[in-house]
Amino acid sequence: MPELTEEKMKTEVMDLHQAIYEKFNYEMKYIRPPKGEFSKRTLEYTNSLGYQTVMWSFAYEDWNENNQPNEEKSKQKIIENLHNGEIMLLHANSKTNLNILDSVIKESKNMGYEFKSLDEFEK
Repeated sequence: MPELTEEKMKTEVMDLHQAIYEKFNYEMKYIRPPKGEFSKRTLEYTNSLGYQTVMWSFAYEDWNENNQPNEEKSKQKIIENLHNGEIMLLHANSKTNLNILDSVIKESKNMGYEFKSLDEFEK
């Protein structure tokens, strides 16, 4: 996003906003900068559009659809890195995540962790 003009940023963000609303009847209010790339300008601009920027505290290399990580190693990495207040970034296009998400959630809950929306998250 740092390389985009304000007009291009607005188009990309608002097109996504509209698609999410049309598909899920949900008004976006949070934004995660793609690739975690941001600048003071992009943060200020997306904030002016009404979005709160949220970063993650855990991510792993799961985004490349043509080079998906090993399921067992990925699950182990996720579980070993659980921590209070974690905001976990798992890419929706990952087949690995699709296959392990149910067991990751169950194991995390068995360890005493809870899952909450950002609105419920203690600030």
